[in-house]
Amino acid sequence: MSDTTTPAPMTDEHLTDADLAMLDFERQWWKYSGAKETAIRERFGLTSTRYYARLNWIIDQADALVHDPLVVRRLRRLREARARQRSARRLGFT
Repeated sequence: MSDTTTPAPMTDEHLTDADLAMLDFERQWWKYSGAKETAIRERFGLTSTRYYARLNWIIDQADALVHDPLVVRRLRRLREARARQRSARRLGFT
């Protein structure tokens, strides 16, 4: 009988320095002059769409909550509020 056990898949990946920098940026982006989208492009080299997709993944990670609980909770609340607004519009409640 051979040992063919495979490790269990990780549910959370560790955040990279770039991921942590994105959380730090979200904490203080208003300090930068100009539009947020421009600052995102200059600082991270990402389009807004890719930045926000990654940010949404980041705020679901346990490491992010440990790194900056206030920012992560605020971003989660904003995301949930936007999802509720979208649902209400689709259902015709607006």
